[in-house]
Amino acid sequence: METSLKKAYVTLAHKRSHGVTAVANYGVFLDREIPVEIPALLFSDKMAALETSFGSVDGEKVRSKNQWPHLTLWTGEGVAAKDANLLPELHSEGKAIRIDIKPPITVTGILQFY
Repeated sequence: METSLKKAYVTLAHKRSHGVTAVANYGVFLDREIPVEIPALLFSDKMAALETSFGSVDGEKVRSKNQWPHLTLWTGEGVAAKDANLLPELHSEGKAIRIDIKPPITVTGILQFY
């Protein structure tokens, strides 16, 4: 894990996938603390990620454009971080494990553009 996890982040939108406007719309939240709820851990023998959902800032709900918002914890050798997007599908096929966190954990993070 020391060589795999460099920085913890959750991707809200990709300009290539969702467009520049979709990414720019998050500007209202730039440098703001965002509550992040973590309701589950999903993992396979090749990767692990925490499922995430977002709270509100000044009464406005933060919504991810990604189909499955998550925080990738680690990936095995030769596995791209974006492959963690497959974990819900792998779980439905019996190829990954889901552990629900009850009650969900809430942490905060600062919204930044990368």
